[in-house]
Amino acid sequence: MYLFFLKLSRLMAYLGGAMLSFLIIMTCISIVGRSLNGALHSDMIMSVAPDLARWLLDLGIGPVNGDFELVEAGVAFSIFAFLPLCQITGGHASVDIFTARLSERVNRVLQMLIDLLFAAVLVLIAVQLFSGMQSKLGSGQTSLLLQYPVWWGYALCLSGATIAAAVSTYIAVMRLAGVTTGQDLLPQMAGADH
Repeated sequence: MYLFFLKLSRLMAYLGGAMLSFLIIMTCISIVGRSLNGALHSDMIMSVAPDLARWLLDLGIGPVNGDFELVEAGVAFSIFAFLPLCQITGGHASVDIFTARLSERVNRVLQMLIDLLFAAVLVLIAVQLFSGMQSKLGSGQTSLLLQYPVWWGYALCLSGATIAAAVSTYIAVMRLAGVTTGQDLLPQMAGADH
């Protein structure tokens, strides 16, 4: 079961990375287009090469329309897409100044409590995203510039949040079983200690 969730988590992380790569490229194109558009409208370019400036402007050189809307939805999806891998590999930051001196049993119980709380919060977030998606779907609300249905962004985030909730619930159940049996049932996680 662990390998299934690990592969699913990696797939989501790849999708999140692909989304971020697309957003970076689109943002760069938009910035360059915005700068070129401003330069083409400048008095100097209009006096030196007005026909070329008009021709380039007619081609549509300018910022990507709706870039802010796409970045907003895409980054939200990416965040939820990275959560499962971070959870299953123990990649969350941890500060163990106080817990380093505690016994292994106490640390195991603390980790179980943290994972149970994390799973509960992610399940709550997924439920609320589903509710928000239903609300936006019912209202027919669209984005300002691109006029795409707002529920699409919620659906993207919901896919990541649902998988993150499932992975976190699995981790929490395994931690609970580990505390009960006194054994580590999950591979040793590296964490991001600070």
